[in-house]
Amino acid sequence: MRHKKKGNKLSRSRGQRKALLKSLLKSVIISERIKTTTPKAKMLKPQIDKLITLAKKDNLAARRQAFKKIGDHSLVKKLFDQIGPRFRNGQGGYCRIYNLGFRKSDGALLAQIELTNLAEKKVKKEKSAKATEKTVKPEASESKEAKKQAYKKKGLTGLKKMFNKGKKP
Repeated sequence: MRHKKKGNKLSRSRGQRKALLKSLLKSVIISERIKTTTPKAKMLKPQIDKLITLAKKDNLAARRQAFKKIGDHSLVKKLFDQIGPRFRNGQGGYCRIYNLGFRKSDGALLAQIELTNLAEKKVKKEKSAKATEKTVKPEASESKEAKKQAYKKKGLTGLKKMFNKGKKP
């Protein structure tokens, strides 16, 4: 019986599972968002949360424990210097899993696992960019003139240059 044995074996031996988990952890730390199958993502989520909890402590013992899991000093440095401070105020739930649908080749259920503050930063950037566009938007006639002047300053590029060699602007 498998009482109190959580986690999926993923049809792999212990060494293969360990290597797979290690490579997935590295990928998440490097790119902060990866696409994988749903069972792998569900197996990875608690491990990421534990590593980020270690990164919030930021002491030598925590760094050594993280190195034991990850196995790369540069990634441990990134985890403790960039990712850990982002989650200082949070208590858990550092990553989320999105279902992406089925893979065409074998029909496996795909998921995207990402760190949570990543999405919030992008939303804030988009909102601030839209707000500045609305406030700075000139009138229609002025914008046409401004486009013409910008076009003249920038000059013709690429194929337009080749076709307009003999013509005067």
